Amino acid sequence: MEDRYNVECCDFIHAHEEIVEKVRQELPDEDTLYDLSELFRIFGDSTRIRILYVLFEAEMCVCDIAALLGMTQSAISHQLRALKNARLVKSRREGKTVFYSLADDHVKTIIDQGIEHVKE
Repeated sequence: MEDRYNVECCDFIHAHEEIVEKVRQELPDEDTLYDLSELFRIFGDSTRIRILYVLFEAEMCVCDIAALLGMTQSAISHQLRALKNARLVKSRREGKTVFYSLADDHVKTIIDQGIEHVKE
């Protein structure tokens, strides 16, 4: 049986116009798709993922994260800046110390779903 959605079998530009139109109406606009791709780019770095995992467990300062991950404070600060710019982490100041935490529960959900997917 031929697959009716196989592009190679279509003899017309819009052989399934109803389907094409329905999907077209559901597509997000280009700005939204760009923002989404940038969000996933941020998740594309294992150091940033490790930092997010650390922040799942506790709010922490740069020096503690650096010690835990065996990295320099400068490297951690650089990655935290990217995570903060992407609104994935937030910070609060207590005296001279800045503490970082996850921005919201969505961040953990995204990571958890990604882990579930790669473990399948």
